[in-house]
Amino acid sequence: MAYQHIMVAVDLSDDSFTLVTKAAELAKALDAKLSLIHIDVNYAELYTGLIDINLAEAQHRMAEDAQKQLQALAQKANYPVSHTLVGSGDLSEEICLAINDIDVELVVCGHHQDFWSKVLSSAKQLINRTPVDLLMVPLK
Repeated sequence: MAYQHIMVAVDLSDDSFTLVTKAAELAKALDAKLSLIHIDVNYAELYTGLIDINLAEAQHRMAEDAQKQLQALAQKANYPVSHTLVGSGDLSEEICLAINDIDVELVVCGHHQDFWSKVLSSAKQLINRTPVDLLMVPLK
């Protein structure tokens, strides 16, 4: 199958560059569009008590920072990046929305092979919900 649009889901850790590089190489070989997405936890939905900071303002600043980091990753990709998307909330839900919005055919994401990833894996969520092909890259 010749993919026409590949989206890379990154967590903005050091491993993100590895994922973007692999996806960019694949996109180049297929002459496909490449997009980057980062989904952050929506802290306002998680916290139900009183707090002395403006969560909406803090989340807006985090989204701006994430967008800057995505732009930096896009510049290092050595391949044109069509979209850099930042969202918040449920990972699989936000990725599925992006897939539909920008017509993605392949999602590339990483999976850490450690104890915590066996217990708390977002990869399982994606496998169970993503309506397109998923390329899982093992990360050390």
